[in-house]
Amino acid sequence: MNKNFSTLPLRSGVGIVVLNKENKVFVARRIDNPKNFWQMPQGGVDDGEDFLKAAFRELKEETSIKSVELIRELDGTTTYELPNRLLGIIWKGKYRGQKQKWFLMRFIGNDNEININTKNPEFLDWKWIELDLITELVVDFKHHVYKEVKEKVKKLIN
Repeated sequence: MNKNFSTLPLRSGVGIVVLNKENKVFVARRIDNPKNFWQMPQGGVDDGEDFLKAAFRELKEETSIKSVELIRELDGTTTYELPNRLLGIIWKGKYRGQKQKWFLMRFIGNDNEININTKNPEFLDWKWIELDLITELVVDFKHHVYKEVKEKVKKLIN
């Protein structure tokens, strides 16, 4: 079966840049990716849900983090498309990629609040890293998204 994936829609999603007091960024390593790729919290928007509510929900579902303050919504959206090897596999084959709205948030809790062993765990490990490193650790098909997000965040925190 040779399915034409180019006709599939993009999934509506959110991403969250979580900064700690030292302006380091929260990243986590996915369970379903055996290589050493790390990502920031991100996920889909449910029907009838606004982007900001989705961002808070995804953050809590993936990391247990609740103690955050919104710094700001980043301008515009970013889009990525899945590589051919993942088309038809990720999201049960319903989408070809994601169009994301990103948010910048400040973590105001203690690290012991962070728990990636959630009801439906997505991550094996987590850490705080320098903003400049996010593009070095991300999976190739999201590199341009992280580069764009990094530039937008740099302008806001410098």
